[in-house]
Amino acid sequence: MRFWSFKKKIYPIFVVLASLFLIIFGLCMAKDVKCSYFLAGCFVWLMLFGCRKGCIRVLPVFILVGGLFALIAYFAYGKNGNAAMAMANRFASVFLAAALGMSVEPADMTRNLSTLKMPRGVTLGMLIATSFPPVLGAEIKRVREAMKTRGAGSVLNPKIFYRAFLVPFVMRLVNISDTLSLSVETRGFSLEKVPYTVYKKEIVCLSDVLFILGLAAGAVCTVVL
Repeated sequence: MRFWSFKKKIYPIFVVLASLFLIIFGLCMAKDVKCSYFLAGCFVWLMLFGCRKGCIRVLPVFILVGGLFALIAYFAYGKNGNAAMAMANRFASVFLAAALGMSVEPADMTRNLSTLKMPRGVTLGMLIATSFPPVLGAEIKRVREAMKTRGAGSVLNPKIFYRAFLVPFVMRLVNISDTLSLSVETRGFSLEKVPYTVYKKEIVCLSDVLFILGLAAGAVCTVVL
């Protein structure tokens, strides 16, 4: 893929850097009303650069959670609108970073890190960190469904939570970790310094550069203007 071409997915390392930047900038500039405009612009910017699915998924959660905490801050600080805005901006920056992270597939991140010759321990850690949360969510759902099938009762009961939920959940995680270990070894993934190849290299394209420049320009305008 040539540099001048456009692609639907953002360069994985740029996603990590942009996510960290959004969180740090949002936390530092949360009390400034211009930060709200910047974060709103970032939401649109992410939608334009292939993060539509992640933005749509986090938007209702942000409205619920961010709105709740903003309301709490509003009354906690004596009906202070600035406090509510600052709280909403902090949550918005975190949720935008999450939406951005959802746009990257674990395999793409692994290939990108391998292309950059990053230590294999870092590559493996990033692969597990990005692929494990969906697995955890699926396992929690399965255990809850099994509890309903057996008529185990509510997880709010400490005894039921321990016997019917926590123990099966931990056992499932142990089995998953064993399966993951065997899968990694089968695919020849080693922490030792051995030669390896990358099947499909991730390349920086014009769209990636425009994405980063757009975020940087928005941040500069927020601070300067």
